[in-house]
Amino acid sequence: MKWYLKTVLDNYANFHGRARRKAYWIFFAFNLLFAYSIAYIASILVELTDFIHFMWLPIIYLIAVTIPSIAVGVRRMHDVGKPGWFLLIPVYSFILAVSAGETGTNKYGEDPKKECHETIKDYINDIIELREQQS
Repeated sequence: MKWYLKTVLDNYANFHGRARRKAYWIFFAFNLLFAYSIAYIASILVELTDFIHFMWLPIIYLIAVTIPSIAVGVRRMHDVGKPGWFLLIPVYSFILAVSAGETGTNKYGEDPKKECHETIKDYINDIIELREQQS
């Protein structure tokens, strides 16, 4: 849920920078889950109340998350080193979305995994220092 709310919706109209695979696919999964849940609840409400306008709820939700969905897709394309327009090529954009991002900084920004890599490097250096102190 953190990836859905914090990482993507906080940057809902940010088309610059890069998005990790994890951020993209967790947003995609939660988005799908919410859309189907809202549609299911709306269909139950229509059955119970015969008020057909409840069927607008999933459409309103999908319209509301259109810009964040495009933005995270563009940032995902940037992570693999491609411009955001590659999102418009259906099969190729899927292949890019499941591909690993470029390591290090590319022309779209810093590596989103940089913090993770630095933390692991610091951890390994700490272990090496402790072993040297013990010997």
